[in-house]
Amino acid sequence: MPSVWSTLVLPALFTLSGLVWLTANSQRNPYYVLDVVDEIELATRPKVEAYLAKKVAAGTNNNCTLANARVRREWADLTVTEREEYAPKDKFPDALTRYYDFVTYHMTHASELHDNYHLFPAHKHFLWAFEEALRNECGYKGTQPYMNYDGIAKDLVADGTGATSLHFNENSSCIGGTGLNDPNYKGVGAGNRVTIPAGGGGGCIVKGHPFSDFVVSLGPTTMASYRGIQKNPKPDGTGENKRCLRRDLNKAAALGATAAHAYRLMTESDTIDKFYNILLGTPPPKNDPYPWGIHTAGHYINAVDPGGDAATSPGDPVFHFHHAALDRLWWMWQMQDPDKRLNAVPMYGLVRVTDPNQMMVDLKWLTPVTSSLMESHEPLGGNKGHYCYVYI
Repeated sequence: MPSVWSTLVLPALFTLSGLVWLTANSQRNPYYVLDVVDEIELATRPKVEAYLAKKVAAGTNNNCTLANARVRREWADLTVTEREEYAPKDKFPDALTRYYDFVTYHMTHASELHDNYHLFPAHKHFLWAFEEALRNECGYKGTQPYMNYDGIAKDLVADGTGATSLHFNENSSCIGGTGLNDPNYKGVGAGNRVTIPAGGGGGCIVKGHPFSDFVVSLGPTTMASYRGIQKNPKPDGTGENKRCLRRDLNKAAALGATAAHAYRLMTESDTIDKFYNILLGTPPPKNDPYPWGIHTAGHYINAVDPGGDAATSPGDPVFHFHHAALDRLWWMWQMQDPDKRLNAVPMYGLVRVTDPNQMMVDLKWLTPVTSSLMESHEPLGGNKGHYCYVYI
């Protein structure tokens, strides 16, 4: 009997996507030792192959195979050339109207993007639409990278300086560094949790470093944690309000999203409700000095403005790396038992939606492609084949 490798993976040797999947270990940056979550991802691959083979046999894969699936990779695993070609740095700032289409949608639809039903599937669709814009409108040939929080946490010192990770080391192929020290920035509140203390930045990114000329135009909307940001001329934050990109690379935030936290998420979440609660840090875990939850922690690795403003946070390109990392965790969790977990819908208050196929994810002006809530759960041939990707 032909194996999954022979029917799905070997033909992929003739495509870039399949080759990356097949040779994933050799594609990784040797500076970073595989962490426990990376090991889970490696162990999950046979499950992905078996699940997709089952879909191919049933004719329900919508032409998605490992031979044509896009491969999303960790930023540090890309080559220098691949990192320098990443579109937001050198293309979207020249087309800010289009870039801020995405920010505006996130601002004006924040409540429906962040309820329990939509947090993951709607952001999956949002990230897919952003990746499509990069590839089809900006000439980018790659996929949206994700970020490994554990490596970033290890590479930051307590005051946010000394970043050696390829994400924030301030060379020409990174996604920018921290901001200048601003003594007025005191950190950020994380709901009912203790405040995430300031990491030594808070001001504009140093001139001459990547993204130092990036223009923040929309927002703020809340920014209750930081009073030094000029007020937007419109109540909803959608007025033009040009200013610099401010960051506070924050080790304390990153330590709330380490591999140990993600491992607990993977191994202790036997239901989608547990997955959500652990990911969101609800309730805050006991005896954890960094109890923010991975979702909050990832957002505040690079806060301040607009990264620290929940609605306007896509205004900092790091947002897309963070949500790709969250999507990767969800994908890995689903693939442990895809027959059950791909259809798992969380509670919303005291009820659970009975027909998620009747709930739509519609990004309005961002893309004409809509998706049912349930179709947005499926990364391998979901939404009529628009979703077809894996993570390594």
